[in-house]
Amino acid sequence: MRAASLFTEASGLPLPAAAARFADAGVPVFPCVPDGKRPLTGHGFHDASTDPAQVSAWWRRWPGANIAVPTGAPSGLVVVDVDVHGPVDGRESFRRARDAGLVEGWELLVRTPTGGMHAYYPATPGAAQRSWQAGRAGVDFRGDGGYIIVPPSTRPIGGATTGYRIVQAAPEPGRELDAGKLRDFLDPRPPIRPRPFGGQRVGREDAERLARWLDRQDTDRNLKLFWASCRLAEGGVPLADALDAVLTAAKSDFGPREITATVRSAYRAVHPDPSRRATASATQGALPAGAGWFDRRPGPARPAVPGRGL
Repeated sequence: MRAASLFTEASGLPLPAAAARFADAGVPVFPCVPDGKRPLTGHGFHDASTDPAQVSAWWRRWPGANIAVPTGAPSGLVVVDVDVHGPVDGRESFRRARDAGLVEGWELLVRTPTGGMHAYYPATPGAAQRSWQAGRAGVDFRGDGGYIIVPPSTRPIGGATTGYRIVQAAPEPGRELDAGKLRDFLDPRPPIRPRPFGGQRVGREDAERLARWLDRQDTDRNLKLFWASCRLAEGGVPLADALDAVLTAAKSDFGPREITATVRSAYRAVHPDPSRRATASATQGALPAGAGWFDRRPGPARPAVPGRGL
């Protein structure tokens, strides 16, 4: 069954029945607090299951629990999350990306309780696309390592309970999304000049520039630190220089131990081969007519709503 048909069917069911329907269709689910986004299981999306007995047990225990689905390979779905919070209006960013041909092929549009939108796409088989956030653009990507809250879940907004609501389902199967191109379009990377490897310390100015940029970003702190560290590794900046620069720029957000662990993890991700890792450490340191939500121009800024809706 296509995602659009499954989600449309499940959206009209009570929460326990909807969770069971997803699991029966092979889409793993896990419970989050009623009207909220915090997982009720000990390991969050890692606990997601399609086992009917497990899913039934969860929703017997928490019949009002919201339904969460891990994105990426586990579910076969990735989601572009368009935020509309206070001064941040991701609709304009999404429109620009649409005009550039980067977000076509969605299969489902879901209106979030906070006034934003989720656009669902099929995951790319055999190719992991990690979750990321472009806070200033008001657009996030939920891929491998992320999850979303799905209909018929609800959130309390302005004193009223508001549901996640399907507003449009595409008549044809969705097309895969290039999340990397979308990220680069919405959140261009500061240029880092590749430098030759060697014994001398090179690239410190690049590390400092990116670290200063990192400190100005209003987005998820762990994602932004890992992303920036990967860019430094890709640019040939020595690990020692990257650590020094990021420790200085990001100290208001992170502890030294967390910074060091995240930067080293990023360098290992960029240089996974053991021999290269050793060298790196030593020397490198069109929406259809009628989809109108995206076509409304941003109005006056609304007061910020507590919490970010997924």
